[in-house]
Amino acid sequence: MADYVPRLKKVYKEKIAGELFKELGYKSVMEIPKLTKIVVSMGVGEALTNKKLLDAAASDITLITGQHAVKTKAKKSIANFKLRQGNEIGVMVTLRGSRMYEFLDRLVNVALPRVKDFRGVNPNGFDGHGNYSLGVTEQIIFPEIDFDKIEKIMGMNINIVTTAKTDNDGRALLAKFGMPFRK
Repeated sequence: MADYVPRLKKVYKEKIAGELFKELGYKSVMEIPKLTKIVVSMGVGEALTNKKLLDAAASDITLITGQHAVKTKAKKSIANFKLRQGNEIGVMVTLRGSRMYEFLDRLVNVALPRVKDFRGVNPNGFDGHGNYSLGVTEQIIFPEIDFDKIEKIMGMNINIVTTAKTDNDGRALLAKFGMPFRK
C-alpha cells in the first residue's frame, strides 16, 4: 500500500504541471501552483441545544473525508445567540497529501454532479491569493453518506488552499483538475 499514488496526483505530475508551466509562462518549475491542503468544515449552531447533532456531523465528515474530525470551539461569547466562549459549535478536517487528492477527485467527479440543478461552481469563490472556497448545501451528495442514517441535512464549507500567487493561476490549476466552473 506504500507505493499507491492517487490518480489526480499522478495526473498532476505527468500532465497538468507541464501544461501550466507552458500556459502561464513561468520561468522556474517551482512557480507552478500546486495544492497545499483542503479544509472541510461544518458549522453546527444547533449543537448548543442538541449535542447529538455535533457528534452526527463529526461522524459524517469522518465518513466523507476518511480522516477523524476535530470539534471546534467558539472563540468569543455572543449573547444574542446564547453562545459562550469555549462551546463546541462545529467540526473540521484538514486534508493533506494522498487523502487531499482522493477527496478532490471524489468531490469533482462524484459528489458535485449529484447536486440538484447543478450548473457549475461559482468562479468568484477565490480570495485574491489563489485559494478557493466552496459551500455545499447538503452532505448527502457524497456517496459515503447513508441517507437513512443521517440526523439532519447540513451544509459544509470546503476550502482549497493552493500555492498560486493570483486568482487566475489558482483558477487555471483547479480547472485542470476538472473543477466545473460556471460559465
